[in-house]
Amino acid sequence: MVRLKDKYLTEVVPAMQQKFNYTNVMEIPKLVKVVVNIGMGEATQNPKAMDGAVSDLTMITGQKPIITKAKKSVAAFKLRAGMPIGVKVTLRSTRMYEFTDKLFNVALPRVRDFRGVSGKAFDGRGNYTLGIKEQLMFPEIEYDKIDKLRGMDIVFVTTAKSDEEAKALLTLMGMPFTDR
Repeated sequence: MVRLKDKYLTEVVPAMQQKFNYTNVMEIPKLVKVVVNIGMGEATQNPKAMDGAVSDLTMITGQKPIITKAKKSVAAFKLRAGMPIGVKVTLRSTRMYEFTDKLFNVALPRVRDFRGVSGKAFDGRGNYTLGIKEQLMFPEIEYDKIDKLRGMDIVFVTTAKSDEEAKALLTLMGMPFTDR
């Protein structure tokens, strides 16, 4: 199996250099980090719900997540500052490439009726956000052992200066974008 980092160096770099006419190799955009976040709104009523999300995210990413806490109090949501409201993991280097490879080649194709991901979720600065409805698409998660279906946000942070460069980078790395 060709690792994604090797693919980046052998295929993506030359293709990006040719497409965008970069004169310096350091100009070529690269993936900096991948942030995986699970927002847990129900954690305000049920603090034990956080344990399941932590274990799921640990199995999926191979790294222990941190618990995010509320910065402000919001009375309408019965939320006080400092209450745990989610978990997140920031992946860099080898773990980032392993997770990205697993997401593109194993997890996304397992989704029923999968036709690709939207190409419109860029933020204008070359970063891409992907929302997932359930964690069952990852092979590490066993259906019988989960307590609740949880969605997650996956953010791909790149050094690209524009959305066009970032989309080309992610496409060459194997992201299955739809044409619409």
